[in-house]
Amino acid sequence: MIGLGIFTKVSLCRRCQIHYSRFMELLDATQTFTALGHPGRLSVFRMLMRLAPQGARPTEIADVLSMVPNTLSHHLAELERCGLIRVARQGRSLFYSVDLGRAEALVDYLVIDCCRGRPALYPPEFRSPTAMDPKPFQVLFICSGNSARSIFAEALLRDLGQGRFQAFSAGTRPGSQLNPFALEVLARNGHDTSALRSKHLSEFQVPDAPKMDFVFTVCDTAAAEECPPWPGQPISGHWGLPDPVKAQGTDAEKGLFFAQTYASLRRRIAAFTALPFSQLDRIALQASVDDLSRD
Repeated sequence: MIGLGIFTKVSLCRRCQIHYSRFMELLDATQTFTALGHPGRLSVFRMLMRLAPQGARPTEIADVLSMVPNTLSHHLAELERCGLIRVARQGRSLFYSVDLGRAEALVDYLVIDCCRGRPALYPPEFRSPTAMDPKPFQVLFICSGNSARSIFAEALLRDLGQGRFQAFSAGTRPGSQLNPFALEVLARNGHDTSALRSKHLSEFQVPDAPKMDFVFTVCDTAAAEECPPWPGQPISGHWGLPDPVKAQGTDAEKGLFFAQTYASLRRRIAAFTALPFSQLDRIALQASVDDLSRD
């Protein structure tokens, strides 16, 4: 039997080229599905997907997933080999992130090619590529403690959004309290803090909770946690920032760190509120949200 390797795509007729392409696509998809068929590799991919488009260091992945380094290294190598993730060096650290284009192509192959694009396979909100409805959007910001970063984001969107957004924030860790440095920064910048309070995520997971249009994580800890998909499939984003609560030094040095965190979130939220929501469909809006995470 003559192997396909001795042919080139140029020498094949048009019909054979199509069959060759489909064969290679099938082989490629099979290898990718095989890589994701291992529970450990699927866990790594799901974690990195929650952090997308940003990445994570191997030590961070190992800590979150309680995985020994040698095992993690093997899983990362397999996922990189099939193209689902990529690695980049930043200084002395390696960062692994999902190749979103590759992931999209795999989903397209499964839904469009294998399943012939049947509309019933898509969630209802994805079946019609209409622009986002220009209503007051419900937006939730999540971090671990809900004491500083997500509180900053809630207050900023409430005030910069000029009534076009309803902003909420919550933490994944119970029993948190608002940080006094955070309250001081907000008051100094003209935000009313009287109605702000620390809330647990469970408040927004009950049946009568507001239906979110956007859900943002603002710390890596919250983004990496294993959580079920949010009801209604809102557009999600990860705007990870260092935790100012962990800042060391004098009160002045700590206050500066809080002010810098506030300023970073203010830039992102100002850019978010300026997006042309009525002109963007869900795909374009998700891409815009991802771009804001890269500042």
